[in-house]
Amino acid sequence: MTGADRAVSAATILVVDDSAAKRYLLVSWLSRAGFTVIQADSGTAALELMEHEDVDLIVLDVRLGDMSGFEVSERIKSDPRHASCPVIHVSAHAVDVAERIQGLLRGADAYLVEPIEPDELIATTRAALRYYDARRRAELLARRLAGLADTTRAVNSAATLVELITAAVTGAVQIFDSGAVVVAQDADGERWQATVEAPGVPVTVRRWPADALAVPVGIVVHTEPPAGWPLGILAEEQVTVASARLRADRPAIHLAVPSATLAAESVVFNQLVQAVAAAVEARRSFDDEHRIAVTLQRSLLPRRLPRIAGLDLAVRYEPASRQTEVGGDFYELAMIDGRLLAAIGDVAGHSLHAATVMAELRHAIRAYAVEGHPPGAILERVDKLLRTLLPGEFATVCLLTLEPATGRVRLASAGHLPALLVTDGSTAFVEHHAPLLGVHATRPADHHFVLPPGATLVLYTDGLIERRDVDIDRRMDALAASAATVDDDIDRYCGRLLAELAPAKIDDDIAVLTLRRR
Repeated sequence: MTGADRAVSAATILVVDDSAAKRYLLVSWLSRAGFTVIQADSGTAALELMEHEDVDLIVLDVRLGDMSGFEVSERIKSDPRHASCPVIHVSAHAVDVAERIQGLLRGADAYLVEPIEPDELIATTRAALRYYDARRRAELLARRLAGLADTTRAVNSAATLVELITAAVTGAVQIFDSGAVVVAQDADGERWQATVEAPGVPVTVRRWPADALAVPVGIVVHTEPPAGWPLGILAEEQVTVASARLRADRPAIHLAVPSATLAAESVVFNQLVQAVAAAVEARRSFDDEHRIAVTLQRSLLPRRLPRIAGLDLAVRYEPASRQTEVGGDFYELAMIDGRLLAAIGDVAGHSLHAATVMAELRHAIRAYAVEGHPPGAILERVDKLLRTLLPGEFATVCLLTLEPATGRVRLASAGHLPALLVTDGSTAFVEHHAPLLGVHATRPADHHFVLPPGATLVLYTDGLIERRDVDIDRRMDALAASAATVDDDIDRYCGRLLAELAPAKIDDDIAVLTLRRR
């Protein structure tokens, strides 16, 4: 017996007739054929039964005492909950062509004229049930495929693994109209579980307590008892688990739903677990690449800050959260010949090439500083180096030397945003207009000033303040307002500037350097 035949044999049929004798005959014939039969003696009673009974087909007399069978079928078919329920009209009176046409137009799926042969009734019933079973299956598959498309789009748009498995389990609940569990492992080896115990229940995400399941490469689907899968089903029911592993060196992901919710075909279930596995793999690859990029970029920056009597130093560097590429932002802090060399800069672009240019510029600045050149001369030499060896590359730099004992500062800029000087709660930008590196142009003389005791200097890259939709002057005002109050702990102060001014999702690298003269 096929799945469709089993569905037909297990059907529940509602017989509606105001004649007790006719109801008895119809109920007897259908019951002997193996159907579950319930009955109603009026149209009103039939409509009330439809509200709380699961009915698969209705055998409906055309002439009832309280309303016509035409009206009953029309009201049933107008309700989206019952629109797919087949209706067979039976009548000993409304037998002409016009009335049969009216019945079919107002919701009937078949029309039998009395006297009815039992075999004819059973055959018509089975045919209507087979058709509507096939229709329901097709509608269910269409809804599930639409849900699969929406879920695939959601999991591939997720920014983190937790967001991804949350989108996956939410989609599974919508597709299968049941609870669901999704398990995946992140790049750090932590296994996470997103669970919805039943439709309408919020998603919970927590660490997966179970051991990793041994799964070969590919997709494996099996059933098991519900222990370990919090789906809120009875102990005697089964859970269907699909496990997908796309690579031998990657852990599998798992999707579990109650077995009773799956149709005879498991195409959508398999496709969903494959889509989630592919999205998890893409997420892990992105995270791995981003981690490598950040590690590489940090290796090109100073490993530790110098300790200098009379000065407090702090630095923050945040890579772009949406980029897997390394960037060109850099900073430098080093004591050379009794002076602090401080620099911050930004090479145009986000790529490995930009990072290598950044490394070359940083080392060139250090080398020319060791030779004893002042900031302006250092930038002239670096500019010539850049134009000679790396034509077409551009960078901005703010470079200064500071005598810790006297606070004397000598500063030169190359198209970089101005440093911010904070003194006793007041702020002022240290302007030094000069062309960026990579442009052959005359450079101004160095800017000299004294950093008073207790004063703080803030150097930064454009990722801290620039926004596409906000005027740069407003953003610089925001920086000045945030920086006006200097925390006792300069490291906390530097972190606060980043927290208050950086966007939630960083689209550009950010470097912030703060130094305070005690």
